[in-house]
Amino acid sequence: MRLINRHPDRGGRLLLILLPFALLLFAYFVGSAARLTDNPNDKLLPSASQMASAIDRLAFTEDKRSGNYLFWQDSASSLARLGMGIGIAALVGLCLGIAAGILPLFRAPLSPLLTVLSMVPPLAILPILFIVFGLGELSKVMLIVIGITPVLARDLEQRAREIPTEILIKAQTLGASTWTLILRVVLPQLLPRLLIALRLVLGSAWLFLIAAEAIASTDGLGYRIFLVRRYMAMDVILPYVVWITLLAWLMDLGLRQTTRLCFPWYEGAKA
Repeated sequence: MRLINRHPDRGGRLLLILLPFALLLFAYFVGSAARLTDNPNDKLLPSASQMASAIDRLAFTEDKRSGNYLFWQDSASSLARLGMGIGIAALVGLCLGIAAGILPLFRAPLSPLLTVLSMVPPLAILPILFIVFGLGELSKVMLIVIGITPVLARDLEQRAREIPTEILIKAQTLGASTWTLILRVVLPQLLPRLLIALRLVLGSAWLFLIAAEAIASTDGLGYRIFLVRRYMAMDVILPYVVWITLLAWLMDLGLRQTTRLCFPWYEGAKA
């Protein structure tokens, strides 16, 4: 049988999913054990016990200075900024995508503008955001919004253009106004695509958040990582990176399940 026609069963699929992660963990801990054997004070590859001790100190022990549990405080602050930024970007991107994709009068100025804005590196304008919006929460949220909104809008614009013209004509023949057309025909078609587009930009949103927190913040996951890097505290940095990855994966899973539950027809329509 050709390799292209071989499909793993359920147990084999689970094994293949876990195998790369198991190999990575095995390689890491073998390397860590080797380095710590040569130098017990080595900080580059901390052992599991060292990372567990660091997480216990940050997550389950009150900070003597602030009285807070720093790990959970950082997580809550970062998730609040990320949620606000993604929410605003989704709303603005949806409106721009509909306007550029459906309304010809708006398509002419918006489509080229969105193309140009999507090419601007958001991190390059971070100093401008700090100057304009200050060093508070607004600049961090705006970096996420500016970074992912043009991408979302362009994706939704393309999806809006793919809606068959016959459907739009039939709706108008039945007396639908522009607003009715948008709300009853266009919007239901774009909402599942919006959730998929959000999954695609989640990594970028986290990147912009971490960068903003690293430069100007007093809490947050990115702030903590860049705060302890001066001490080579890899026992803190590595668990934080794993935690960020887990949070991003859970958000992606949540968006995927929301798409399946709220728009079960979408997968069938694509097929």
